[in-house]
Amino acid sequence: MAERTRNPGESEVLAPKTRTRRKVQPPPLYQVLFHNDDFTTMEFVVDVLKAVFHHGEQQAMRIMLHVHHNGVGLAGTYPKEIAETKSEKAMSMARAAGYPLLVTVEPE
Repeated sequence: MAERTRNPGESEVLAPKTRTRRKVQPPPLYQVLFHNDDFTTMEFVVDVLKAVFHHGEQQAMRIMLHVHHNGVGLAGTYPKEIAETKSEKAMSMARAAGYPLLVTVEPE
């Protein structure tokens, strides 16, 4: 909004207010990692990747196989709160099904 100012001998003039713009930084991202174990089934891992992380069948299979062969695999990268929520949801599903699946969150 403009502010009204008056100089002596002049009619009323509108002077613009100056505003400083702040650059908004995107939130830092965190990786959600699945860890391999000898008890959680491959099918269950695929189901969790599809249900919690919304991966398609092919992508979920690729991630699961990567975890199986390399010991750890990236399920997704999210802002901290979302990453923690997805990790907790995945481990909660695993515990309810009787699996010791480990899902961790770490900075990107």
